[in-house]
Amino acid sequence: MEYTAERCRAREILDRVGDKWSLQVISLLGERTKRFTELRREIDGISQRMLTVTLRGLERDGIVSRTVYPVMPPRVDYSLTPMGATLLDAASTLVKWAESHINEIDAARADYDVRTAETEALKTT
Repeated sequence: MEYTAERCRAREILDRVGDKWSLQVISLLGERTKRFTELRREIDGISQRMLTVTLRGLERDGIVSRTVYPVMPPRVDYSLTPMGATLLDAASTLVKWAESHINEIDAARADYDVRTAETEALKTT
């Protein structure tokens, strides 16, 4: 395959949607419009700053829309744009795959770590 400017740009976009948090945000917003605090509560381990950075990036790329309501206190809702909704099937599939294989992945990692530790121990003796 030929390396083109389009491929480079596509890689940049894939980096955005394939980062640590974006797939989860896309998957959750596929359920319904949510507020920032709802997203933070539903995504285990994400910091407020990281969620802000993720949402801004997705908004910049046209995947997520941010709606601010002029009420006190201010209310902000996030939802998928029509283009973002086209990512929903792929994002949800990947998130569900990860969730359903977590035990197998943990076991594979543990096995790998034991084998690597044994190999390193043999090298030092």
